[in-house]
Amino acid sequence: MTSALTPPPAPARSLTGRTALVTGGGSGIGRACVTALAAAGAYVHVADVDAEAAKAAAEAADGTAHVVDLADADADALDCLPTAVDIVVNNAGLQHVAALHEFPPEQFTRIQQVMVTAPFLLIRRSLPYMYGQGWGRIVNISSVHGLRASAYKAAYVAAKHALEGLSKVTALEAAEHGVTSNCINPGYVRTPLVEQQITAQAAAHAIPQESVISDVLLKRSAIKRLIAPEDVAGAAVWLCGPHAAFVTGASLPLDGGWTAG
Repeated sequence: MTSALTPPPAPARSLTGRTALVTGGGSGIGRACVTALAAAGAYVHVADVDAEAAKAAAEAADGTAHVVDLADADADALDCLPTAVDIVVNNAGLQHVAALHEFPPEQFTRIQQVMVTAPFLLIRRSLPYMYGQGWGRIVNISSVHGLRASAYKAAYVAAKHALEGLSKVTALEAAEHGVTSNCINPGYVRTPLVEQQITAQAAAHAIPQESVISDVLLKRSAIKRLIAPEDVAGAAVWLCGPHAAFVTGASLPLDGGWTAG
């Protein structure tokens, strides 16, 4: 039985013969996407700044690991990554929480580099191959923060909003070539990134971690639980499958009703 947040499963091995690239694929949502894409038949390239995590994820999926720091990404730095891919999942991300007037400019720049510039460069270098194949899928792991704002997350919210725009422009330009581009917008997912936020918030406010989850993170969510990475990965695979060929330029909320209010 699937959860309420999990899209219908794609037909078994529906991505056989396809090749995918997943950034931040060593853990969290990225690792779940690697696993789900491989289970659907795709050959997966796993890109991550953590060499051991990338290797473990790739070996488990019978794929290939690539160690790359997207914070330093430019056209040359990405040469280690393949361009002949049918699917690109832009997932890598990071967070920094601070008031705007105290936000470190270098952190703001780094977050834009990883979450906006790197996806732009990866899409740019992958589209010619996809155009030549007449088929391609760009899946951008955005966030509910690509649709809504929260205080103290200026860089993250700005980056996710920019990723939304980049995804839509890609959808418009690529449609005639059989390529779709979409965003997935999860609320809080139980990942190492969110676990760190829970620990930090509990310490800052001197409250139990359970209270951070229920009273802070899920305050605006109708469904009061953290999302599983596998739920997000299920949506990613569905967007690559045969039932989603007409879905492009969309933002798919997996937010437990956050944006409904």
